[in-house]
Amino acid sequence: MSINSFGRVLRFTTWGESHGPGLGAVLDGCPPGLPLTEAQIQPFMDARKPGTSKFTTQRKEADLVRIMSGVFDNDAGEQVTTGTPIHLMIANTDQRSKDYSEIAKSYRPGHADYTYDAKYGIRDYRGGGRSSARETAARVAAGAVARLIIPEVTITGFVCELGGDPIDRDKIDYGEIGNNPFFCPDPDAAKRWEELVDMARKNGSSLGAVVECVATGVPAGWGAPVYGKLDSDLAAAMMTINATKGVEIGDGFEAARLTGEQNADAMSPSPDGKPVYASNHAGGTAGGISTGQPVVCRVAFKPTSSILTPVDSITSDGEATQVRTKGRHDPCVGIRGTPVVEAMMALVLADQKMLHRAQVG
Repeated sequence: MSINSFGRVLRFTTWGESHGPGLGAVLDGCPPGLPLTEAQIQPFMDARKPGTSKFTTQRKEADLVRIMSGVFDNDAGEQVTTGTPIHLMIANTDQRSKDYSEIAKSYRPGHADYTYDAKYGIRDYRGGGRSSARETAARVAAGAVARLIIPEVTITGFVCELGGDPIDRDKIDYGEIGNNPFFCPDPDAAKRWEELVDMARKNGSSLGAVVECVATGVPAGWGAPVYGKLDSDLAAAMMTINATKGVEIGDGFEAARLTGEQNADAMSPSPDGKPVYASNHAGGTAGGISTGQPVVCRVAFKPTSSILTPVDSITSDGEATQVRTKGRHDPCVGIRGTPVVEAMMALVLADQKMLHRAQVG
């Protein structure tokens, strides 16, 4: 059995493989009456799609989304959601399966090749099949729909560290994120990263990255104290993204290096009776429930495992070999991981909003 669904009230299921005819998602639980067209989804797909710069894979996919079900024209002639499952489909148009013929019987270190074979006894070696990062295109499509459920929330993702080189937080300007190919809010860091990624690509290697995601406008009260925690759902969602090796909420591991008084998000009263916070070390959550502050998480992406540098491995027959992964791959998977992190943030927050309504009315 393979688990391909995520969420409680707003639940999405993805399907398809990297080198199959297509892939997509089925989003169930979306409220009716929300205006939804393919044009609304496409900008988010364009941000994630491959081949947009020399710093990403050169596979060319338009990633055009088709809405196959779950919408209908209302009396005003506007296409809106009907409350039934929304089927989103994306065609694969630029597969080069022959690039993987040499590793059909070899396990690529860092990939799911061996573990997939050990579990199922069969694997799709063409780009990893179901375990390919191409699956995340479906998540971005579903996340675009989820944003319609949380119009009060603004979600901003950006790369805050690449190849061990962090941004200068005093220079953060969200307006810069769309001005470079790295989703970087620090223009000086973006310039440095050009050389870093280019060098890794030319050397047949790869780099890791850290993506930060900030959601503003989340009201206090979303989440639950024990097994439906907002932060635990976020951590689980982010860990399902390919190449993710760590998640921090708020200060994350840095909080373990602080004293209690340093880490406390002190509160003072405001005229409306709500607290004014002096800091946000907790990342917008307390006891698993949103505080009304920005929800902040960071996701650590490992270096792309598909590299041209030969790495020792074994074949499916147990023989020693070396694997050199040909084809078109991202020298830093964390770059295009940014829209995926945003999508998972949107899906979790939309689900938590609906859970909140179901619990407290």
